[in-house]
Amino acid sequence: MLLAAAFFTPGDMMDKILDTALLMLEGSTVTLEIFCVTLALSLPLGFFVALGRLSRSRILGRLIDFYIWVMRGTPLMLQLLFVYFALPMIGIKLSDLSAAFLAFVLNYAAYFAEIFRAGIQAVPRGQYEAARVLGMSYPLALRRIILPQVLRITLPPVSNETINLVKDTSLVYILAMNDLLRVARTIVQREFDMTPLVIAGAFYLAMTAAFTWGFKKLEAHYGRYDR
Repeated sequence: MLLAAAFFTPGDMMDKILDTALLMLEGSTVTLEIFCVTLALSLPLGFFVALGRLSRSRILGRLIDFYIWVMRGTPLMLQLLFVYFALPMIGIKLSDLSAAFLAFVLNYAAYFAEIFRAGIQAVPRGQYEAARVLGMSYPLALRRIILPQVLRITLPPVSNETINLVKDTSLVYILAMNDLLRVARTIVQREFDMTPLVIAGAFYLAMTAAFTWGFKKLEAHYGRYDR
């Protein structure tokens, strides 16, 4: 083994890293797919859940309170296992990817709902009254007056949850899905080399850096209206 290591040149090391990175690209596509679908569905769902919680219907409000309490009060991993193993017992059979989508969307919609609720309540009451004086309906006032302000207010916490989502996608390895982390772990177990974990960390850091940069640009764009 020592003799083999002596002939292991830096060029060989670079080739090995590149080969490992190429193998892990397939896993990163699964990670990105879960991330994109979860974000695309949980953001609008969370907004409508927030509106439902703020509605005058006590029954709807209590149901939504219970949903948010369950989603935020239990681990995401437990929710993944429940969707994947418990739902088939009552006749609802989902594929690995569909189960991951359902668990992630329901979980993150609850968090986004609380963020949007706080953002809506942070808008001064006078804004609603002014819209009513101008003859605007509630949906119209929501779209033209309230939503732009809610977006500016909730952008920082939404960005934080988005970064968390990038990292939480690694939890799907418990469903035996070939995401980025599972591919890295498989290579480590096969070759007894920790390099794939370092590469996986680089992938996650690159993704979080890209989203952090994008959200900073958005915050700077909407922050100029506060001056």
